[in-house]
Amino acid sequence: MRIYPIHPSKPKRALTALLLMAGLIFASTASAGLISKLNGLVVYDTDRNITWLADANLSGTPMTWATAKDWAANLVYAGFDDWRLPTALNADGSGPCQGYNCAGSELGHLFYNEIGVTSGNSILTGNVVELTKFNNIQSYVYWSATGVAPSPNGAWDFDTASGSQTYDSKDNGRYGWAVRDGDIGPSSVPEPGIIGLLLAGGIGWVGTKARRRG
Repeated sequence: MRIYPIHPSKPKRALTALLLMAGLIFASTASAGLISKLNGLVVYDTDRNITWLADANLSGTPMTWATAKDWAANLVYAGFDDWRLPTALNADGSGPCQGYNCAGSELGHLFYNEIGVTSGNSILTGNVVELTKFNNIQSYVYWSATGVAPSPNGAWDFDTASGSQTYDSKDNGRYGWAVRDGDIGPSSVPEPGIIGLLLAGGIGWVGTKARRRG
């Protein structure tokens, strides 16, 4: 294999390209709200510090509220047994909000803020890059873990077909999407330390080539 020498001006260009590439990778990693983890099994929301199942229909079928809560509470997945249904309350514990644009709940935040859907539209019309981190998302209604205080027979749910949060009878059939508090494991995208090592190696390679030319 023939190796072509680097032109004297090319090390500077190569270094500039390496710096630019590293900057872009670091920026996309640092700003990402949703991060795929455990080889795509889960998705970590850095804004809310919660981890979603990547499979939005692991339960497989609509369930009553009680059945959905039991399913999530008894789920053992990716080495964790503290899964639950998402809360309909806002991040500060207030609410729940009713209707459209309820971005304070966990499903609402995922729908509006992370996947970038506008009210009245299906979650499947959201940001393709974010949607590809999940699979089996149902354009239908998902249960929350939040019951209706004045009504023992009601519970809050979120309609991913339109972005509406409301409450219904606990006997209705709704999907379950499990979530847990906190982070869960290493990221599927390069960590800043790894980016630094790659950048250092690239700079060293460019420097070696430049010295040989000198």
